[in-house]
Amino acid sequence: MIPLQPLSDADIRSSFINASKGDVKRMTLPPDLAATKWDDLDFLGWTDPKVPNRSYIVAPEAESLVGIMLRSTVGGRRTQMCGICLTTHTGGGVSLFSARKAGVAGRDGNTVGMYMCTDLMCSLYARGKKIPTLGNRYREELQVDDKVGRLVENLAAFIANIRG
Repeated sequence: MIPLQPLSDADIRSSFINASKGDVKRMTLPPDLAATKWDDLDFLGWTDPKVPNRSYIVAPEAESLVGIMLRSTVGGRRTQMCGICLTTHTGGGVSLFSARKAGVAGRDGNTVGMYMCTDLMCSLYARGKKIPTLGNRYREELQVDDKVGRLVENLAAFIANIRG
């Protein structure tokens, strides 16, 4: 696991692999970066307040960052599980996020999708610092470090799929 370090606006904007320069320039960054508790996060995820169905993830990799622009469709009322942290939610707590693939494949219209926590707070759910508001929590015997490791692996696989 690579810890997420405090990020600047420039760090975030320069990390995107599946967004145009115009998309990156127009994105609204999280308003509370200075107050972010970085030690609790494996990736930074947020929804653009100006474009509610657009979200972003920025995650650490080896010696760099990778940013992904996402489109979301809020899930239904039934219970669903996040494909990143494996937290179950009801009532729209999980959304389908789709990402344009990087490079030529993305320019050709190819996308990759995954069901994820609507609020993109997977790191906090894996650590037990945030609990789903509705429904029963899936019980498992894994320790927090193992849950976090699984989250990081699942996110890395999603990002690798976007890279193609």
